[in-house]
Amino acid sequence: MDILVIGGTGPTGPHIVNGLVERGHTVTILHTGNHEVDTIPAHLEHIHADPFDGEAFRASIEGRTFDVVFAMYGRLRSIAEVLVGRTPRLFSIGGLPVYRGFGESATEFPEGMPIPTPETQPVVADERSGLKPVRIAEAEELVRSLHPDATHFRYPYIYGPNQILPREWTLVKRALDGRSRIVAPDGGLGLLTHSFVENATHAVLLAVDQIDASAGQVYNVGDDVQFTFAGVAQIVADELGHEWDLVSVPWPQAEPAAPWVHNHSSTHRLLSTEKIRTELGYRDLVTPEEGLRRTIRWQVENLQHDSSVAARLQDPFDYRAEDELLALTDSYAAAVAAIDYPVRPGWTFGYYGPHENPGGTRGSFRA
Repeated sequence: MDILVIGGTGPTGPHIVNGLVERGHTVTILHTGNHEVDTIPAHLEHIHADPFDGEAFRASIEGRTFDVVFAMYGRLRSIAEVLVGRTPRLFSIGGLPVYRGFGESATEFPEGMPIPTPETQPVVADERSGLKPVRIAEAEELVRSLHPDATHFRYPYIYGPNQILPREWTLVKRALDGRSRIVAPDGGLGLLTHSFVENATHAVLLAVDQIDASAGQVYNVGDDVQFTFAGVAQIVADELGHEWDLVSVPWPQAEPAAPWVHNHSSTHRLLSTEKIRTELGYRDLVTPEEGLRRTIRWQVENLQHDSSVAARLQDPFDYRAEDELLALTDSYAAAVAAIDYPVRPGWTFGYYGPHENPGGTRGSFRA
């Protein structure tokens, strides 16, 4: 097939381009031209245009049609409009902020997103969740109306080399700097769906390989296994031969962790990937732990001298403020530990009975 890839130079783009080339397709890449990727075959045609500018995009492909177009970058609404009559199949990339409860968990009852969230879950319909999620939902709807056979993917957080917002770096740098304690909001037990670059690529290419079955469908994308924020921190430390303590801090006070967790609250944001697993046979190509370890190694090799990454992540790496917060947390924990409970709250009484666990106190079970 003759395929146009709009974008193609981000985290998953080169993998998708190379996968299409390996399948024998003719691939043209349209991007701004601000940077090139040396892993993409040099013989491919490049169109340099701004996909956020509808008229510039229209002019750049004037008189051309394509069997398939991948819209991975740019203003999806204008891209969808320009492509009417120029391609029978559109593959578009969106994101999970489209779901109600993602941006502002308190807008839903019960609070947050269902666990897990399937593709059938309602999307945002008003600006209570923020303007951007509304725009994402509107773009999705426009794609469906103009391109009924389009296949749309809702990407989660993508991790791996070349991620423009490499949130793992907030942990990697702290480990490299020898931090022995880090702020873990609500124990770091929150869940956010992730997908390793090669796994997300695999999901998209499965839809191309099964182009008839995937027509008109929306698919959540995500690794088969997900780690909590605490789990990610533990893997980072292990990969770097480092040790640290995760200090649980109530979410509202855990500001230093904001660049790490990318959330307004500690509610889970976990996608269901049952549909793509059932319909297209998706399974992870790379285990999430191996993908995360590869990501950590790449960041160590490539980000230590990148002065712009901290600004992109909005992480000041203010260790003085973090130490002050951790000291206050220690004082609070000590004060709580000093509370005298005449009968200590527990949970084992109902399981073992009063003779085995008198008073129902935790840790007082007697064999």
